[in-house]
Amino acid sequence: MSTLANVDIRTYRAENKCTGRTGAANEGISIIPKATNKQTGVSVEYVPDPNKDWYVMRASYGRERRAYEYMIEDGTYSYLPTHLVYKIKNEKRVCTEEVLVPNIIFVYTTREKADEYIKQTAQLSFLTYYYDHFSTENGKNPPMMVPDGEMHNFMLATSTESEHVRLVKPGQCHFKSGDPVRVIGGPFCGVEGRVARLAGQQRVIVAISGLCSIATAYIPSAFIETIE
Repeated sequence: MSTLANVDIRTYRAENKCTGRTGAANEGISIIPKATNKQTGVSVEYVPDPNKDWYVMRASYGRERRAYEYMIEDGTYSYLPTHLVYKIKNEKRVCTEEVLVPNIIFVYTTREKADEYIKQTAQLSFLTYYYDHFSTENGKNPPMMVPDGEMHNFMLATSTESEHVRLVKPGQCHFKSGDPVRVIGGPFCGVEGRVARLAGQQRVIVAISGLCSIATAYIPSAFIETIE
């Protein structure tokens, strides 16, 4: 079972062995497979486009999956990170797929199309922009946009089948240093971030600036190298 509602990167990793870097996207190679709407079976290819950006949108009352499904069916590539959660139900351990970053959806589109979804689409009346509070545009905070490289790295980190991937707050992490590192082996191969101890384990923390940080599962030191 894939940990994503819309992405399965396992095929990419199997066919493109880890080179110790996330530069595939920088070399014009997409690391993102099709996005699929589970309700309708509709799928959309991720196609890099200089006129499009990764917009961060907020869906109220946990309706991010509904927004995701609508956009995919409408032909817009969207990303909804999820993770596996194991629970005890009727004395049995069952696995469920839950949204990793509550109420947030990442949408790859033009500003015009993003505005159409936010301001003119009745079916998405619960959707708003997540604003960038660290910059201004005409005296106001603009909609947050995530750089391609940062988004691809985030997607790599959130696409494994490990139930130990988790959303974290800065105070939960005890960073070993400020040095950026790269994972060079294992299921998180290619992910870049900073090493930290969390819940007594060594992990790599990946951040989307101004929005959130996630922690990988345990990664041994042999699978980590410092980025020069």
